[in-house]
Amino acid sequence: MRVLIATDTYPPDVSGSSFFAHRLATGLATRGHDVHVVCASETGPRKTVRESGVCLHRLRSVPLVIHPSVRFVPPPGVPAVLRRLVASVRPDVLHTQDHFTIGRAAVRAAARQDVPVVATNHFMPDNLLPYLPRRLHRPVADVAWRDFRRVYDRADHVTTPTRAAANLLAANGFAGSVEPVSCGVDTERFSPDTAPPHVHRRALGLPDVPTVVYVGRLDAEKRLDELVRALPRLSVGDAQLVLAGTGTRRAELELLAAREGVEHRVRFLGFVPDERLPTVYRAADVFAIPGVAELQSIATLEAMACALPVVAANAVALPHLVSHEDNGYLVEPGDVAGLAAALDAILTSADLRRRMGGLSRTIALTHDVNRTLTRFEEIYHAVASSRSNQG
Repeated sequence: MRVLIATDTYPPDVSGSSFFAHRLATGLATRGHDVHVVCASETGPRKTVRESGVCLHRLRSVPLVIHPSVRFVPPPGVPAVLRRLVASVRPDVLHTQDHFTIGRAAVRAAARQDVPVVATNHFMPDNLLPYLPRRLHRPVADVAWRDFRRVYDRADHVTTPTRAAANLLAANGFAGSVEPVSCGVDTERFSPDTAPPHVHRRALGLPDVPTVVYVGRLDAEKRLDELVRALPRLSVGDAQLVLAGTGTRRAELELLAAREGVEHRVRFLGFVPDERLPTVYRAADVFAIPGVAELQSIATLEAMACALPVVAANAVALPHLVSHEDNGYLVEPGDVAGLAAALDAILTSADLRRRMGGLSRTIALTHDVNRTLTRFEEIYHAVASSRSNQG
C-alpha cells in the first residue's frame, strides 16, 4: 500500500508527534509499504530524500519564533505544492498528523483527488498557551479548536492516542467518531537490562546516586520547575534529577536550581539521540513527568517499557498509563510537596521499585508498537476499500 504521511513536525524536531510520525513511517516501510512523508525541511531549502526506506518530501522552512529549534513551513504556496505532490505520489491513503500548514493543505489536496484521509490528533492548545498573555488563553483556545474541527471534519477516520484524548476532542466540539490508537513503544529496544543502574549512570557520566529522570522538551507546559523545587524536599539528600532534552526553559531551570541550592544535583544531558535513550531510562530509579498537556506521552511509555515506576501529574491522559499506587503515583498539578513525597517513597524502597517497575513493564507490553502498526494497516485498508466501494 502507498501511504502519504503529512506532518508539520518530523525529526530532527523534538516532540512526541514528531517521534510518532517517524516511527510510524519507518515501521510501515519495514513492513513493505511504499511510504512517503511530507514535512518541513530541517535545513531550510526544499528537497526530496530517502531515509530508512521512506521518501521524505521536505518543504521550504524557517525557524518557529516561539521554538527556534523547530522549523515552520510558511503557508504561501503550500496548497499548490501539496496538490502537485498528491497527484504525483498517488497514495492509497493520506495520514495527517496535524491540522497546521502542511496537514490542512494535504487534507484539502486529498479531498480534491478522492484520496481517503486518516487523521491523528496530537494537538491541544495547552502546548501553546504558556507563551501567551493569560487574557488571550480562552479566545486563542476557542479559535484553535474551531480551526481543528474545520480540518478534521474532512477526514474519513480520526484517531488519537488515548480515550482521554478522544474525550477532549468531544468536549471541544468535535462531533465525529474518534478511535483511540496508542502511539506504541518498541518493547524490545526499550526493555529492562540485566546490568544495574550504576553501569548506565557511569556510561552517561553521572554520579552513582538515587536518580530521578525526565525525558522530553524543557518547555513551560512541562512544569519542570516543580521537579526542581521538589528535589530539596527529598529525604534522600544526595538524589539527583536528570533532565534529558532541550527547550526554551533550560536557563530558567538552571537559575531555579541555584536558588534552591540544588544546582549540583540537577544534571542537564541536553539532546540525547534516540539510540541512546534506553541508557538514560536504565540509569534511573524512577521516571517523573509533571506536565499537564500530555495526550499520551511516548517518553512515559518508554520509561515503563524499561520497567521504571512513574510519578506523573494527575492530568489529561497520564492516568491512562499510571495507576496510582500500582505502577507509580499520580500527583495533583502544582503539589510540590506531594510530588516530593511520591518520589521519596519510591527512592527509599527497593521492593516498591521492583513491584511498580514490573507492573509498568506489563502495561507497556499492551502498547507494543507492532499492535499500533497493525491497527493502522487495518484502518488504511478499511478507508481505501470503503472509498473504492463508493466509487
